[in-house]
Amino acid sequence: MSTWKEYTVADIVSTVIDYRGKTPKKLGGDWSDSGYRALSAKNIKTGKIVQPDSIRCVSEDMYKAWMKEEIQREDILITSEAPFGQIYFWNSDEKIVLSQRLFAIRVNGQFYPKYIYFYMTSSFFQAELDGRATGTTVVGLRQPELLKCKVLAPSYEEQRVIAETLWCLEQKINHNEEINNNLEQQAQAIFSNEFLALETLPEGWKQAGLIDIADYRNGLAMQKYRPDADEIGIPVLKIKELRQGFCDNNSEVCSSNIKREYVIHDGDVIFSWSGSLLVDFWCGGICGLNQHLFKVTSNEYDKWFYYSWTKHHLYRFIAVAADKATTMGHIKRNELSKAEVLIPNETDYNRIGALIKPIYDLIIANRIENKKLAETRDSLLSKLMSGEIDVSDLEI
Repeated sequence: MSTWKEYTVADIVSTVIDYRGKTPKKLGGDWSDSGYRALSAKNIKTGKIVQPDSIRCVSEDMYKAWMKEEIQREDILITSEAPFGQIYFWNSDEKIVLSQRLFAIRVNGQFYPKYIYFYMTSSFFQAELDGRATGTTVVGLRQPELLKCKVLAPSYEEQRVIAETLWCLEQKINHNEEINNNLEQQAQAIFSNEFLALETLPEGWKQAGLIDIADYRNGLAMQKYRPDADEIGIPVLKIKELRQGFCDNNSEVCSSNIKREYVIHDGDVIFSWSGSLLVDFWCGGICGLNQHLFKVTSNEYDKWFYYSWTKHHLYRFIAVAADKATTMGHIKRNELSKAEVLIPNETDYNRIGALIKPIYDLIIANRIENKKLAETRDSLLSKLMSGEIDVSDLEI
């Protein structure tokens, strides 16, 4: 049976790298078109580097002036605010700059770095981070509070076995996401070639608007549909959940007895029309549709068709919403009517669908698999700590 001991972050680190708030301007310089990448908190989502196009660079001189302590392979990056508590395991030899609202820790030789990374992503550690955060308008964490956070760990060898098991699951998730990114590019290329590259309208094709090919059903104000006292309820799908791709412990809950047209299932197309405009396949399990989100369906056309056309018009919708924005940008239904689509004749519709539909079916299947893999990964550490599973039962 494993023996778990309690430590603090201060016990497990050899180095804390904290340059939060530094900018080239404060160091007497400026950003560069090339050189060393400068990651900020907005680029870190637990387990991922996101918004890569927003990452700016600094010159070598600026890098030397900025990074007195360089980031090394197996350092753990932690966002201190906005977004708060995101964790990333740096598994590269690339030299990077630690920019806004982001710091890193380096684990000492008594601990297995990947294990500490996974422990920091766990609900146990995240709950303590939340408890130690301060601020009202901007919630953040300071280094002294981070160092007080508790970490539970077994022996070094058991840490290694646990971490490598979890790492295999995470790599499978990342691999599926890479496949899906490639598949999405393929689908968009086919759509562009079949519809957007046309110079004349083929025989039997017709023009219409988005509103003519699909039903865009707005969600409910779910605060009016709370579960009864003896009801478990289901999570509420809001913009935050759509953006992150899953519901979590902070998601609101609504009654499961809402009308079925407002219940969302895996594979449904969801379009956020207010605030952060985006359209995506939902693969985060059963939930209730909140207002400011459209559930997109059709009794006449297939999912690949209305998803592709909605996604095609998304950038224009974003521009329209930004132009009209006062506090929160949005689009109105008349914009859906004005968004032009091309409807093929039956033969061409079936031909194009035979190319695109299997791609989106595979994307949805991969996402559902990733959800199950993530649930396995996230629950395994808890079961090991509780003794439900022993480390000796794991194989890597």
